[in-house]
Amino acid sequence: MSNSKIRVRFAPSPTGPLHMGGVRTALFNFLYARKNKGVFVLRIEDTDQTRFVERAEEYIKESLEWSGMIPDESPWKGGGYGPYRQSERKEIYKPYAQQLIDSGRAYYAFDTPQELDEMREAAAKSKMPNWQYNHVTRQSMKNSLTLSKDEVQRRIDSGEPYVIRIKMERNEEIRFHDAVRGWVVVQSNSLDDKVLFKSDGMPTYHLANVVDDHLMKISHVIRGEEWLPSAPLHIKLYEALGWTDETPVFAHLPLILRPDGKGKLSKRDGDQLGIPVFPLNWTTDDLEEIRGYRESGFFPEAFINILAFLGWNPGTTQEIFSMNELIESFSLERVGKSGAKFDVKKAFWYNQQYLKETPNEDLAKLLIDDVEKINHDVDIETLAIVCGMMKERAVFPHEIISEGKYFFIRPSEYDEKTHRKKWKENTPEILKDLKRLFADAEDFSSKSVEEIFKSYLEEKAIGFGSAGPALRLVLTGKGMGPSLFDIASFLGKKETVARIDLGIEKLS
Repeated sequence: MSNSKIRVRFAPSPTGPLHMGGVRTALFNFLYARKNKGVFVLRIEDTDQTRFVERAEEYIKESLEWSGMIPDESPWKGGGYGPYRQSERKEIYKPYAQQLIDSGRAYYAFDTPQELDEMREAAAKSKMPNWQYNHVTRQSMKNSLTLSKDEVQRRIDSGEPYVIRIKMERNEEIRFHDAVRGWVVVQSNSLDDKVLFKSDGMPTYHLANVVDDHLMKISHVIRGEEWLPSAPLHIKLYEALGWTDETPVFAHLPLILRPDGKGKLSKRDGDQLGIPVFPLNWTTDDLEEIRGYRESGFFPEAFINILAFLGWNPGTTQEIFSMNELIESFSLERVGKSGAKFDVKKAFWYNQQYLKETPNEDLAKLLIDDVEKINHDVDIETLAIVCGMMKERAVFPHEIISEGKYFFIRPSEYDEKTHRKKWKENTPEILKDLKRLFADAEDFSSKSVEEIFKSYLEEKAIGFGSAGPALRLVLTGKGMGPSLFDIASFLGKKETVARIDLGIEKLS
């Protein structure tokens, strides 16, 4: 390609919520642009007005911003190659479609949708289920290759609907080099005469995509594997429009697969696995709320790490990358060809790592509104202490509250399994002894509580299991958690004693 400046684009269609696979495509484009000091373009491909969803464009914008990817050029930022919505570029495409007609590389087709359906049905009955409008079948259809020039002109002048189709040549070998997959070779006889321009005056994805990439000087087309079958057609369009020397480098990214590798990861799979497939919440037309990564408690940095390793690897043992480190390490050469299996446990692990590294005060600011619904008297400093105790065991910030509710209010329920297994006949007496020792303590620091507890065990010649689980149960209602002595010290002497009394009363 003659253009030396790296320019890449992410070109989603605003037809609904942006799938995480789309965000992964955006990420790889973004990383490649930043690595090569290039430009990251966001283009909205809204040529299919029948599937247009008004809220979808704002969703795309917000998803990219939350993920830390701000386009250099976009519909809302502008740039030197706009407009950046294809619907606003409508007048640009017709001359190129006409150029293809005039050069004999495309033709008018007047077949109605009903007639095309009839042809498909007839072919299916003849045991030819995959009927195509191609170099063979076009000879028996209503188009400018079978009709006279006068008849074609008469139909156009009378306002009869038509589409413009590419004229795919016979017996050609279409070759191109994919930056991920190497050489791709396709025989033209296997391709159909795709529609380039629709009867509503809008181009199809194929024509608009190629024209826009050319006019926006896109150097590398990095997109999902699902577009690989379209690449030979796009190569032919570059050739037919006289732009062969400016054909971009193609790179088709592997699919994101279900954990078992059987098929593309879908919303249904996400529901079954208990993990989102969209970056942000999305409300459907029938008011169903679909959870996103952000609202589920994922950190954007964790989300980016999850996506980066779906199809790419750095060639090292490093697993946690900042965005800057990803930029530095990224290359298309290290993107794999085969589908990338989604690992749910790994996704949770990534979030857990970022949660652990988040300062306690930052977590407290994030959670303070939720805590105030439970206890109005909790301040940021107090909550930060709880975050420090709880975050090692949590995957998501909200778990600090849901699993550590006992830091803010007394437990109303007690873990049945712990009660059944650990509550013995002598347990109330042991807890009463500990209550008296705690009530008499002058120092109620974590260290002091631990010393009192251990001295008691030694004096009575009993093991931790005889007292520890029961003490935890009456203080927290749970069978597991952070340091028992840290919890008691945090609650304070008065509350610890009160909870022991309450627990004995309820559990004995």
